[in-house]
Amino acid sequence: MAIGTIVWLGSEVMFFAGLFAIFFTLQAMAPAQFDAGHSVLNIPFSVGNTVILIASSFTCQIGVSHAEAGRRNSKDNNGRWATVEWFFLSAILGSIFVAGQVFEYATLVSEGYVLNLNAYTSAFFMATGFHGLHVTGGIIAFLVVIVRLYAVRKMGKREMQSAMAISYYWHFVDVVWVGLFFVIYILPFIQ
Repeated sequence: MAIGTIVWLGSEVMFFAGLFAIFFTLQAMAPAQFDAGHSVLNIPFSVGNTVILIASSFTCQIGVSHAEAGRRNSKDNNGRWATVEWFFLSAILGSIFVAGQVFEYATLVSEGYVLNLNAYTSAFFMATGFHGLHVTGGIIAFLVVIVRLYAVRKMGKREMQSAMAISYYWHFVDVVWVGLFFVIYILPFIQ
């Protein structure tokens, strides 16, 4: 399962590489639109949202370490959190991140920055939107793994591999966001 996840993530790398290429190409063709678009972004809000997503990577990894030790939930771990609880927290943090993106989109749309306004808004909504869909997919995957963990009496190899596979995906999604955050929110300040 883990090898299949890694192979699939290879294709996802290519997908997001294409989105980065589109973003940079459009930026080179319409720099004034990108400057104007960047000026309306709420950077402090996005920094907070990014911190929440990065924190979810840590909670996910803690959950994986419990899975590797065979600790399914707090009942298996003397009342202390184990895989299920840490994965729930990761899914909640991911949901907060997605809600933050929706809020950011609603704010931009209310100010007239819609998907088809110009090259910047198209690139921005496409790159961050596809990432948001991937985060949503990860949240669903966390919930599927949690349900599977409740369906068994004891953690086995299959459950541990599922936990590791979702962690690979989740860390990938977080790394992609760090790249997108840097390119969209931070790089314009450096240039």
